[in-house]
Amino acid sequence: MIRSVVRGFGAALPKRVVTNQELESKVDTSDEWIVQRTGIRQRYIAGEGETTASLGEAAARAALDNAGLTAADIDLIILATSTPDNTFPATAVNIQNRLGMHHGAAFDVQAVCSGFIYAVTTADAYIRGGLARRVLVIGAETFSRILDWSDRTTCVLFGDGAGAIILEAQAGEGTIADRGILTAKLRSDGAHREKLYVDGGPSTTGTVGHLRMEGREVFKHAVGMITDVIEAAFEATGTTAEDIDWLVPHQANRRIIDGSAKKLGIPLDKVVVTVDLHGNTSAASIPLALNTAAADGRIKKGDLVLLEAMGGGFTWGSVLIRW
Repeated sequence: MIRSVVRGFGAALPKRVVTNQELESKVDTSDEWIVQRTGIRQRYIAGEGETTASLGEAAARAALDNAGLTAADIDLIILATSTPDNTFPATAVNIQNRLGMHHGAAFDVQAVCSGFIYAVTTADAYIRGGLARRVLVIGAETFSRILDWSDRTTCVLFGDGAGAIILEAQAGEGTIADRGILTAKLRSDGAHREKLYVDGGPSTTGTVGHLRMEGREVFKHAVGMITDVIEAAFEATGTTAEDIDWLVPHQANRRIIDGSAKKLGIPLDKVVVTVDLHGNTSAASIPLALNTAAADGRIKKGDLVLLEAMGGGFTWGSVLIRW
Protein backbone atom coordinates (compact mmCIF):
# COMPACT_ATOMS: atom_id res chain seq x y z
CA MET A 1 0.00 0.00 0.00
CA ILE A 2 1.23 3.50 -0.84
CA ARG A 3 1.21 5.94 2.07
CA SER A 4 1.73 9.71 2.11
CA VAL A 5 4.61 10.21 4.54
CA VAL A 6 5.81 13.53 5.94
CA ARG A 7 9.28 14.14 4.50
CA GLY A 8 9.80 17.72 5.71
CA PHE A 9 8.17 20.68 7.47
CA GLY A 10 8.67 24.43 7.75
CA ALA A 11 7.04 27.71 8.71
CA ALA A 12 7.27 31.47 8.27
CA LEU A 13 5.90 34.43 10.21
CA PRO A 14 5.74 38.17 9.50
CA LYS A 15 8.26 40.42 11.22
CA ARG A 16 5.77 42.42 13.26
CA VAL A 17 4.36 41.13 16.54
CA VAL A 18 1.16 42.74 17.83
CA THR A 19 0.45 42.19 21.51
CA ASN A 20 -2.86 42.42 23.31
CA GLN A 21 -1.56 45.54 25.02
CA GLU A 22 -1.13 47.24 21.63
CA LEU A 23 -4.72 46.37 20.69
CA GLU A 24 -5.94 47.92 23.94
CA SER A 25 -4.94 51.33 22.53
CA LYS A 26 -6.93 50.77 19.31
CA VAL A 27 -10.22 49.14 20.34
CA ASP A 28 -12.27 48.77 23.52
CA THR A 29 -10.72 45.56 24.82
CA SER A 30 -8.19 44.36 27.38
CA ASP A 31 -5.42 41.82 27.64
CA GLU A 32 -7.32 40.10 30.45
CA TRP A 33 -10.49 39.77 28.35
CA ILE A 34 -8.64 38.42 25.30
CA VAL A 35 -6.59 35.88 27.26
CA GLN A 36 -9.53 34.69 29.36
CA ARG A 37 -11.84 34.13 26.39
CA THR A 38 -9.40 33.01 23.71
CA GLY A 39 -5.98 32.22 25.19
CA ILE A 40 -4.34 34.61 22.69
CA ARG A 41 -1.50 36.82 23.95
CA GLN A 42 -0.02 38.03 20.66
CA ARG A 43 -0.21 37.57 16.90
CA TYR A 44 1.96 38.35 13.86
CA ILE A 45 0.72 40.91 11.33
CA ALA A 46 2.01 41.18 7.76
CA GLY A 47 3.68 44.46 6.84
CA GLU A 48 4.43 46.16 3.56
CA GLY A 49 5.78 43.66 1.04
CA GLU A 50 4.68 40.67 3.09
CA THR A 51 1.91 38.74 1.36
CA THR A 52 0.37 35.28 1.39
CA ALA A 53 2.72 34.32 -1.45
CA SER A 54 5.87 35.63 0.23
CA LEU A 55 5.03 33.91 3.52
CA GLY A 56 4.07 30.72 1.67
CA GLU A 57 7.32 30.78 -0.27
CA ALA A 58 9.37 31.18 2.91
CA ALA A 59 7.55 28.28 4.60
CA ALA A 60 8.00 26.16 1.48
CA ARG A 61 11.74 26.84 1.36
CA ALA A 62 12.03 25.94 5.04
CA ALA A 63 10.21 22.63 4.40
CA LEU A 64 12.42 21.86 1.40
CA ASP A 65 15.56 22.55 3.46
CA ASN A 66 14.24 20.36 6.27
CA ALA A 67 13.59 17.53 3.81
CA GLY A 68 16.90 17.92 2.00
CA LEU A 69 15.04 18.49 -1.28
CA THR A 70 14.75 21.18 -3.94
CA ALA A 71 11.81 22.45 -5.96
CA ALA A 72 12.92 20.10 -8.75
CA ASP A 73 11.89 17.18 -6.52
CA ILE A 74 8.28 18.38 -6.13
CA ASP A 75 5.49 17.25 -8.46
CA LEU A 76 2.61 19.31 -7.12
CA ILE A 77 1.98 22.34 -4.90
CA ILE A 78 -1.33 22.70 -3.06
CA LEU A 79 -1.87 25.95 -1.17
CA ALA A 80 -4.66 26.31 1.38
CA THR A 81 -5.65 29.96 1.73
CA SER A 82 -8.64 32.27 2.01
CA THR A 83 -6.50 35.37 1.45
CA PRO A 84 -4.87 34.95 -1.99
CA ASP A 85 -2.60 37.62 -3.41
CA ASN A 86 -4.98 38.06 -6.36
CA THR A 87 -8.44 36.86 -7.34
CA PHE A 88 -6.53 34.94 -10.00
CA PRO A 89 -4.17 33.36 -10.84
CA ALA A 90 -3.91 30.97 -7.91
CA THR A 91 -1.36 32.07 -5.33
CA ALA A 92 0.08 28.54 -5.50
CA VAL A 93 1.21 29.33 -9.05
CA ASN A 94 2.90 32.50 -7.74
CA ILE A 95 4.73 30.44 -5.12
CA GLN A 96 5.66 27.85 -7.76
CA ASN A 97 7.30 30.59 -9.81
CA ARG A 98 9.04 32.10 -6.77
CA LEU A 99 10.57 28.69 -6.06
CA GLY A 100 11.86 28.47 -9.63
CA MET A 101 9.65 25.47 -10.34
CA HIS A 102 8.48 25.32 -13.96
CA HIS A 103 7.15 21.77 -14.09
CA GLY A 104 4.29 19.90 -12.45
CA ALA A 105 1.19 21.72 -11.25
CA ALA A 106 0.01 24.10 -8.54
CA PHE A 107 -3.42 25.17 -7.31
CA ASP A 108 -5.22 26.71 -4.34
CA VAL A 109 -7.76 25.09 -2.01
CA GLN A 110 -10.28 27.28 -0.16
CA ALA A 111 -11.93 25.84 2.94
CA VAL A 112 -11.09 28.67 5.37
CA CYS A 113 -9.72 27.35 8.69
CA SER A 114 -10.13 23.74 7.54
CA GLY A 115 -8.14 24.50 4.40
CA PHE A 116 -4.96 22.72 5.42
CA ILE A 117 -6.92 19.56 6.29
CA TYR A 118 -8.61 19.71 2.88
CA ALA A 119 -5.27 20.31 1.14
CA VAL A 120 -3.53 17.42 2.93
CA THR A 121 -6.44 15.12 2.08
CA THR A 122 -6.26 16.18 -1.58
CA ALA A 123 -2.49 15.62 -1.65
CA ASP A 124 -2.96 12.17 -0.16
CA ALA A 125 -5.45 11.29 -2.91
CA TYR A 126 -2.98 12.39 -5.59
CA ILE A 127 -0.19 10.31 -4.03
CA ARG A 128 -2.28 7.18 -3.45
CA GLY A 129 -3.66 7.51 -6.98
CA GLY A 130 -0.17 7.56 -8.45
CA LEU A 131 -0.56 11.07 -9.87
CA ALA A 132 2.25 12.56 -7.76
CA ARG A 133 5.22 11.29 -5.79
CA ARG A 134 5.99 14.38 -3.73
CA VAL A 135 3.51 17.12 -2.87
CA LEU A 136 4.29 20.43 -1.17
CA VAL A 137 1.28 21.33 0.98
CA ILE A 138 1.16 24.89 2.28
CA GLY A 139 -1.23 26.78 4.54
CA ALA A 140 -0.68 30.54 4.26
CA GLU A 141 -2.83 33.50 5.28
CA THR A 142 -2.83 37.27 5.67
CA PHE A 143 -6.14 37.56 7.50
CA SER A 144 -5.15 41.00 8.80
CA ARG A 145 -6.03 42.30 5.33
CA ILE A 146 -9.70 41.29 5.62
CA LEU A 147 -10.29 42.32 9.24
CA ASP A 148 -12.44 45.25 10.33
CA TRP A 149 -10.02 46.78 12.82
CA SER A 150 -12.89 48.63 14.52
CA ASP A 151 -14.67 45.35 15.32
CA ARG A 152 -13.26 44.29 18.66
CA THR A 153 -14.98 40.89 18.50
CA THR A 154 -12.91 39.77 15.50
CA CYS A 155 -9.79 41.90 15.13
CA VAL A 156 -8.23 40.52 18.33
CA LEU A 157 -8.54 36.91 17.16
CA PHE A 158 -6.62 36.59 13.92
CA GLY A 159 -3.02 36.71 12.75
CA ASP A 160 -0.88 36.06 9.69
CA GLY A 161 1.62 33.33 8.87
CA ALA A 162 2.41 30.23 6.86
CA GLY A 163 3.37 26.61 7.39
CA ALA A 164 4.22 23.78 5.02
CA ILE A 165 4.84 20.05 4.88
CA ILE A 166 6.15 17.81 2.12
CA LEU A 167 4.30 14.54 1.62
CA GLU A 168 6.13 11.71 -0.15
CA ALA A 169 4.90 8.38 -1.49
CA GLN A 170 6.33 5.45 0.48
CA ALA A 171 5.34 1.80 0.63
CA GLY A 172 3.47 0.61 3.71
CA GLU A 173 2.08 -2.68 4.95
CA GLY A 174 -1.50 -1.44 5.13
CA THR A 175 -1.65 -1.41 8.94
CA ILE A 176 -1.91 1.40 11.47
CA ALA A 177 1.78 0.85 12.21
CA ASP A 178 2.61 2.36 8.79
CA ARG A 179 4.15 5.79 8.64
CA GLY A 180 2.07 8.37 6.78
CA ILE A 181 -1.58 9.31 6.50
CA LEU A 182 -3.79 6.54 7.86
CA THR A 183 -7.17 8.18 7.28
CA ALA A 184 -8.76 11.54 6.51
CA LYS A 185 -12.33 12.72 7.06
CA LEU A 186 -13.91 15.83 5.54
CA ARG A 187 -17.29 17.42 6.18
CA SER A 188 -19.16 20.62 5.26
CA ASP A 189 -22.59 22.17 5.75
CA GLY A 190 -23.40 25.37 3.88
CA ALA A 191 -26.44 26.06 6.03
CA HIS A 192 -24.10 27.73 8.52
CA ARG A 193 -22.65 30.27 6.08
CA GLU A 194 -23.95 33.37 7.90
CA LYS A 195 -22.19 32.42 11.13
CA LEU A 196 -18.70 33.00 9.72
CA TYR A 197 -18.13 34.69 6.37
CA VAL A 198 -16.61 37.66 4.53
CA ASP A 199 -19.11 40.30 3.39
CA GLY A 200 -17.57 40.85 -0.02
CA GLY A 201 -16.36 39.15 -3.18
CA PRO A 202 -15.81 39.63 -6.93
CA SER A 203 -19.24 38.25 -7.90
CA THR A 204 -21.28 40.13 -5.29
CA THR A 205 -19.79 43.43 -4.17
CA GLY A 206 -16.68 43.69 -6.30
CA THR A 207 -14.72 44.29 -3.10
CA VAL A 208 -12.61 42.16 -0.78
CA GLY A 209 -14.94 42.71 2.18
CA HIS A 210 -14.40 42.10 5.89
CA LEU A 211 -14.66 39.04 8.07
CA ARG A 212 -17.91 38.74 10.02
CA MET A 213 -18.54 36.18 12.74
CA GLU A 214 -21.21 35.14 15.21
CA GLY A 215 -18.75 34.00 17.84
CA ARG A 216 -21.17 32.25 20.16
CA GLU A 217 -22.72 30.29 17.31
CA VAL A 218 -19.32 29.16 16.05
CA PHE A 219 -18.28 28.10 19.54
CA LYS A 220 -21.58 26.24 20.02
CA HIS A 221 -21.03 24.08 16.95
CA ALA A 222 -17.25 23.68 17.08
CA VAL A 223 -16.72 21.00 19.72
CA GLY A 224 -19.46 18.71 18.39
CA MET A 225 -18.28 18.97 14.79
CA ILE A 226 -14.66 18.37 15.73
CA THR A 227 -15.62 15.36 17.82
CA ASP A 228 -17.60 13.96 14.87
CA VAL A 229 -14.64 13.75 12.47
CA ILE A 230 -12.22 12.56 15.12
CA GLU A 231 -14.49 9.71 16.17
CA ALA A 232 -14.85 8.84 12.46
CA ALA A 233 -11.06 8.65 12.20
CA PHE A 234 -10.91 6.34 15.23
CA GLU A 235 -13.59 4.10 13.75
CA ALA A 236 -11.82 3.91 10.38
CA THR A 237 -8.50 2.85 11.92
CA GLY A 238 -9.55 0.93 15.02
CA THR A 239 -7.69 3.40 17.22
CA THR A 240 -8.78 5.23 20.35
CA ALA A 241 -7.89 8.44 22.15
CA GLU A 242 -5.40 6.45 24.24
CA ASP A 243 -3.38 5.65 21.09
CA ILE A 244 -2.86 9.31 20.20
CA ASP A 245 0.58 10.74 20.95
CA TRP A 246 -0.26 14.30 19.87
CA LEU A 247 -3.41 16.21 19.02
CA VAL A 248 -2.64 19.17 16.76
CA PRO A 249 -5.86 21.18 16.48
CA HIS A 250 -6.72 24.30 14.52
CA GLN A 251 -5.65 27.14 16.78
CA ALA A 252 -8.87 29.15 16.94
CA ASN A 253 -9.62 29.47 20.62
CA ARG A 254 -8.08 27.88 23.72
CA ARG A 255 -11.50 27.07 25.16
CA ILE A 256 -12.52 25.18 22.01
CA ILE A 257 -9.21 23.29 22.03
CA ASP A 258 -9.53 22.32 25.69
CA GLY A 259 -13.22 21.43 25.35
CA SER A 260 -12.60 19.16 22.38
CA ALA A 261 -9.69 17.38 24.06
CA LYS A 262 -11.72 16.85 27.23
CA LYS A 263 -14.73 15.48 25.34
CA LEU A 264 -12.48 13.03 23.48
CA GLY A 265 -10.53 11.98 26.57
CA ILE A 266 -7.19 13.27 25.27
CA PRO A 267 -4.98 14.66 28.09
CA LEU A 268 -4.07 18.33 27.66
CA ASP A 269 -0.38 17.48 27.90
CA LYS A 270 -0.79 15.68 24.56
CA VAL A 271 -2.28 18.76 22.87
CA VAL A 272 -0.08 21.12 20.86
CA VAL A 273 -1.15 24.70 21.60
CA THR A 274 0.27 27.76 19.82
CA VAL A 275 -2.81 30.00 19.80
CA ASP A 276 -1.19 32.13 22.51
CA LEU A 277 1.69 32.97 20.17
CA HIS A 278 0.05 33.13 16.75
CA GLY A 279 -3.66 33.79 17.28
CA ASN A 280 -5.99 32.24 14.72
CA THR A 281 -4.07 32.03 11.44
CA SER A 282 -6.83 30.09 9.66
CA ALA A 283 -5.37 27.57 7.18
CA ALA A 284 -1.85 28.29 8.45
CA SER A 285 -2.54 27.38 12.07
CA ILE A 286 -2.12 23.60 11.91
CA PRO A 287 1.12 23.60 9.89
CA LEU A 288 2.50 26.36 12.14
CA ALA A 289 1.68 24.25 15.21
CA LEU A 290 3.12 21.13 13.56
CA ASN A 291 6.33 22.97 12.78
CA THR A 292 6.61 24.23 16.35
CA ALA A 293 6.13 20.80 17.93
CA ALA A 294 8.27 18.91 15.41
CA ALA A 295 11.09 21.47 15.56
CA ASP A 296 11.27 21.38 19.36
CA GLY A 297 11.32 17.59 19.41
CA ARG A 298 7.91 16.87 20.86
CA ILE A 299 6.60 15.19 17.69
CA LYS A 300 8.97 12.36 16.79
CA LYS A 301 9.18 9.74 14.06
CA GLY A 302 6.59 7.03 14.67
CA ASP A 303 4.26 9.22 16.77
CA LEU A 304 0.54 8.99 16.05
CA VAL A 305 -0.58 12.55 15.34
CA LEU A 306 -4.20 13.68 15.00
CA LEU A 307 -4.99 16.88 13.10
CA GLU A 308 -8.40 18.56 13.21
CA ALA A 309 -10.01 21.82 12.15
CA MET A 310 -13.32 23.58 11.72
CA GLY A 311 -13.91 26.75 9.71
CA GLY A 312 -16.32 28.96 7.82
CA GLY A 313 -18.82 27.27 5.60
CA PHE A 314 -19.01 25.40 7.92
CA THR A 315 -16.23 23.04 6.92
CA TRP A 316 -14.50 20.60 9.24
CA GLY A 317 -12.22 17.61 9.04
CA SER A 318 -9.52 15.41 10.56
CA VAL A 319 -6.36 13.65 9.45
CA LEU A 320 -4.71 10.81 11.37
CA ILE A 321 -1.04 10.47 10.51
CA ARG A 322 1.89 8.37 11.72
CA TRP A 323 4.83 10.80 11.77
